[in-house]
Amino acid sequence: MSEQTLTATTADAGDAGYRKALKSRHVNMIAIGGAIGTGLFLGAGGRLAQAGPALAIVYGVCGLFAFFVVRALGELILYRPSSGAFVSYAREFMGEKGAYVAGWMHFLNWSTTGIADITAIALYAHFWSFFSPIPQWVLALIALAVVLTLNMVSVKLFGEMEFWFAIIKVAALVLFMVIGIFLLVTQTPIDGVAGGPQLIADHGGIFPSGLLPMVLIVQGVVFAYASVELVGVAAGETENPEKIMPKAINSIMWRIMVFYVGSVVLLAMLLPWSSYTKDQSPFVTVLSHLGVPAADSVMNLVVLTAALSSLNSGLYSTGRILRSMATGGSAPKFTGVMNRNHVPYGGILLTAAVCVLGVGLNYLVPKEAFDIVLNFAAIGILATWAIIVLCHLLFVRKAKRDGLERPSFRLPFSPYTEIATLVFLAAVVVLMGFDETGRITLLALPAILVALVAGWFGVRKRIDMRAFDEEGM
Repeated sequence: MSEQTLTATTADAGDAGYRKALKSRHVNMIAIGGAIGTGLFLGAGGRLAQAGPALAIVYGVCGLFAFFVVRALGELILYRPSSGAFVSYAREFMGEKGAYVAGWMHFLNWSTTGIADITAIALYAHFWSFFSPIPQWVLALIALAVVLTLNMVSVKLFGEMEFWFAIIKVAALVLFMVIGIFLLVTQTPIDGVAGGPQLIADHGGIFPSGLLPMVLIVQGVVFAYASVELVGVAAGETENPEKIMPKAINSIMWRIMVFYVGSVVLLAMLLPWSSYTKDQSPFVTVLSHLGVPAADSVMNLVVLTAALSSLNSGLYSTGRILRSMATGGSAPKFTGVMNRNHVPYGGILLTAAVCVLGVGLNYLVPKEAFDIVLNFAAIGILATWAIIVLCHLLFVRKAKRDGLERPSFRLPFSPYTEIATLVFLAAVVVLMGFDETGRITLLALPAILVALVAGWFGVRKRIDMRAFDEEGM
């Protein structure tokens, strides 16, 4: 048995017991769903109003670095597929402390994102008068209960849910882009003005407010891509990951360019950038100006789907990540337990328990609940991405030192790509200091660090290094 094969078979005890039930179509749609969410359907309106057509450039640049992160993860996946994903790789290349930090920061991200998701679902449901009499916290609790129950059934059902959630999101975007292109080609006027590139030129050009607003929205745009790494967690339950993963990961880049950059360019050519607001989906803005009936209801259904998809993915990924950690001793033992359907329900229930605290937030401060939890999710995603890139750097160094054969599916221009990505992520942290919400996030950092250190001293005596067999390296 070769050195690399030995590593692959012994590196993570947490991979035992899973069913390889995810098929190619599931993984491809998980990859798409991770790249398309409420950051585009809702967030693009406010960012267009702030930075104008330059938003397309920001989406492109941030999308490129998001692709670097997932491409680095892709090479690690081909080296050794694992449901523990970056936690498993952190354990191998950074030690159990690295796995501990990676896992709990991922948990911080997705447990708080889950609170944001159930809050968003309740808010979107209130759009329809039928749900108006129901309190926001009750709707949030119902949404959590439904998605939690379905997530417990099987990984195949999770894959099916993500498949159809992604289909709805992609279909809505494609339909809008077809309508937008038709309007441009036929020169159909909106509010008496025909769209086209001249609409951008006549309203201040690409940078109507200068370069500063474009730079300041970078930190918000990064979080629009905050699910792309989930494809790595799915690898451990995928049939033939060596064939499926490269295709799914490579498709993320062109989908980002088409759906994010393409949509923003279309939006800027259909209406003046100043027509958009943060309070309304930019797609609804265009369709309502066209007089399309029920456009707001249809788009509300799409963003509701995006929030359900995010909640579904968060429960799925944290369950697998926590199980990997539990086998090493850095997470509670019950998070490593599987049910008879081979679903790690302990970790999923722990995430759901945090989300129940979010139901309490929706009861106490319904208007502020969304913004409060997003602050913590921001820290979690930046830490997760940085750890993925660091793991890849250490993997490349180990491959050179020990003569390991790297997969043919590689991150281009390594190590310069990793260094540039880490610098970019550090710059995002600095940019957060220029935003009121971002400053609150940074103020929370010391508390998170204290919690991590205290937690490590609480678990270090029961760390089981058998979860990662050093002899397999």
